[in-house]
Amino acid sequence: MVSYKIIVADMERSIQEGRLRPGHKLASIREKATEYGCSAGTAARAYSELERLHLIYSVPQSGYYVVDRPPLGPREDGLIDFASSSPDVQLFPYLDFQHCLNKAIDTYRSHLFTYGDPQGLDTLRRALAGHMAGDQIFTAPDRIFILSGAQQGLEIVAKMPFPNGKTRILVEQPSYNLYLRYLEREQVPVSGIARTTEGLDLKELERAFKEDHIKFFYTMPRYHNPLGVSLDVEQRKEIARLAGKYDVYIVEDDYMSDLGAEKRFDSIFSMDQTAHVIYIKSFSKIIFPGLRLGAAVVPEPLLRSFHSYKSYADTSSLSQAALQVYIQNGMYDRHKHTIAALYSERMLALHEALGRCHAAGIISVPDIRSGIYLPFKLSDKMNLERLVQRLGEQGLEVVGSKGFYLTNWTAREKFLRISVSRARLEQMDKGVRAIVEEASQLLRYDR
Repeated sequence: MVSYKIIVADMERSIQEGRLRPGHKLASIREKATEYGCSAGTAARAYSELERLHLIYSVPQSGYYVVDRPPLGPREDGLIDFASSSPDVQLFPYLDFQHCLNKAIDTYRSHLFTYGDPQGLDTLRRALAGHMAGDQIFTAPDRIFILSGAQQGLEIVAKMPFPNGKTRILVEQPSYNLYLRYLEREQVPVSGIARTTEGLDLKELERAFKEDHIKFFYTMPRYHNPLGVSLDVEQRKEIARLAGKYDVYIVEDDYMSDLGAEKRFDSIFSMDQTAHVIYIKSFSKIIFPGLRLGAAVVPEPLLRSFHSYKSYADTSSLSQAALQVYIQNGMYDRHKHTIAALYSERMLALHEALGRCHAAGIISVPDIRSGIYLPFKLSDKMNLERLVQRLGEQGLEVVGSKGFYLTNWTAREKFLRISVSRARLEQMDKGVRAIVEEASQLLRYDR
């Protein structure tokens, strides 16, 4: 039986994408029930929820209509943004979260306006323990730390001592650019291991764990930034096994966990049997970046050290309480479904545009159908900086691969990291065509 939440998410996406325009008269409840193969009661509940969200309104004896709403933020129609990793501002759940803020104030009142617990609001940590169990992250609230963004957790583990007494950090190459720059700027001992769209060389990983005095291995198993790919289950199991065998910790950055289209994706954390995995989660890709909230699940041997490096309350108690309400009233899951479906639709449109533009021989891509990143791999002879510059002059923003590597890493692949989070469906053909044409011209020129 179709849930009313599916109908709500589908219609909300149609409104946001402009397929249902302001003032448009909607199908009757009976017609909507027939369309989805559900009961009239389910369809009526969906319409009631859409009314509560101020997306539609009813006119007695007439029917339901789409609300005429002003734009939520500036959009430059001439700009094609394949660079940004932030969520589409048109999708920010402003009204939902405003309701949650008001509810949080009514519930907690003055408790939200005093100094809080450095570990985070207790009620949010308990809500997250239940929420993350759906992703096979089973943990107690006292092992969860609320962060002012996932980046804070990554910086803490880089600085704090670990029980294994080791000092060097191992990172995938390529990897999250801002973290690489942080490690280099702070002169943290760091080594790289190549990661491709096929995954990791597990023999090389074992050699590094055994010989290179590795404190922890930083990895993004799901929807890697910038490669967009995920490690298969066998590689994730082997990483967990090697961590226990060689006493190397794993910092698992699951920043895109809520946008997963898979029915089941077991994290490395869920496979860990030796308490060697720190699990870090972000909320910026699902709600809005300005919320600045993340979470870390810390294994027992690291709790005291992690707590000492996060010794003061630096995250708004009001934001934490609002997030707790947002999760517990079901708004988070509904919005997550909407965002994940929308990004999958955009990723499909990107692949179709590549097919229409006859990019074979110029650009190669992995078969990624969800998440937000798709790498456009280019010839090793390509002048990547020049390509990015020329596309920018045409109003097309893209990011080249250079910054996703350590400065001293020499075996770099040349690719563009294409993000669909702010690229509109109607822009895909134009954007891909421009990339293919410019890349072709530069290759001919170089030859």
